[in-house]
Amino acid sequence: MPIIFFTTVLTLSALYAPQPLLPVIMQEFGVSRSAAAFLTTVSFLPLSIAPLFYGYVLESVSPRRMLRWTVLLLAVSEVFFFLAPNFASLVVVRLFQGLLVPAILTALMTYVSLASAKMHVQRAMATYIAATILGGFLGRAFSGWVAGVFGWRYSFLVLAASLLLAYFLLSRLKGETRLNLTRPHPRMILSVLRQRGFLPLYLAVFGFFLVFAAIMNFIPFRLTEISEQATEFRIGMMYSGYLMGIVASLGAAWVARKVGSEMRALRLGMAVFTGALAMMLIPSVSVLFVVMFVFCGGMFLVHSTASGLFNRCAREGQGLVNGLYVSFYYAGGAIGSYGPGPIYRDWGWNGVIFALVAVSLMVLVALMGRGPLAAAMDSGEPRSGHDAQARS
Repeated sequence: MPIIFFTTVLTLSALYAPQPLLPVIMQEFGVSRSAAAFLTTVSFLPLSIAPLFYGYVLESVSPRRMLRWTVLLLAVSEVFFFLAPNFASLVVVRLFQGLLVPAILTALMTYVSLASAKMHVQRAMATYIAATILGGFLGRAFSGWVAGVFGWRYSFLVLAASLLLAYFLLSRLKGETRLNLTRPHPRMILSVLRQRGFLPLYLAVFGFFLVFAAIMNFIPFRLTEISEQATEFRIGMMYSGYLMGIVASLGAAWVARKVGSEMRALRLGMAVFTGALAMMLIPSVSVLFVVMFVFCGGMFLVHSTASGLFNRCAREGQGLVNGLYVSFYYAGGAIGSYGPGPIYRDWGWNGVIFALVAVSLMVLVALMGRGPLAAAMDSGEPRSGHDAQARS
């Protein structure tokens, strides 16, 4: 498992490393704020579609084989990002990375969930989510630090070397003899979505990451707007709130036990998330720094609880279940990372926050519903959709 978590950290670092550098990239290549933000969006677009395909592939192809080749290609892409002569080249490389990252993430989630005993899936997935959080923070903080010392390009060269190391380490993974791989059928995706309660939860995942991605992508511009001391390193450190997500993820199972069920933990996380979002209206760097800890804590409580819930309730086809999860997650991210751009231009930061609070409240209201799965979760008796149908 250490190799899996190491690869997870590097993959998320590669995905998010450009984010604190958006203002400097905007200046160097003479592009608009929305165009710079598109560097994140263009990697999220394939992330929202490709996991469906990779979810199918993982039903008939070894996750280890997929991991090794995609990690190697991701390392090569970082070299091309380092050498990119113009902004258009950066966009092309990011699009290619967006095709690779979902393959890696879906394979990692599937490997973790299927290599763990059923009763320990929640804990294993929480640890996996913690690794993604660490990767998201280190990628942003490290790239911000390197940009301030050596120039913004060099962090991508270090990422390339680290990913190459991960490629060799992945050869040590044991064979997946326990995965019981089967040939996929086109109707499998509908079968997953028809499981009672799954579609509303997938839509909630879409909504909360839309909001989260919007804040993560546009907060560098907000910082340069309200502070003249917003260097690349300081912008990178603004993402320190990500570390609170590790605590929230590892403690998600404990929170669920304390409040009585996974669904109640989801609602609590969304309430905290929404409240912290509203606090971002205060025009203060210090307040934003502190609020980011609360904001990330709420978000990752929801994220880790939801991902573990899906894997625990799914009796079969975990590759496809995880592929759909990643698809809904990053579909929301694709919209959130670019959509607020016109709002920011016309109504400023406050307009963005009001719009995002409205989305967050809709997600919270949706989680308040009492469908069959929600009722089962509230009672502490999680079950799959097939179980529910068999008993009705």
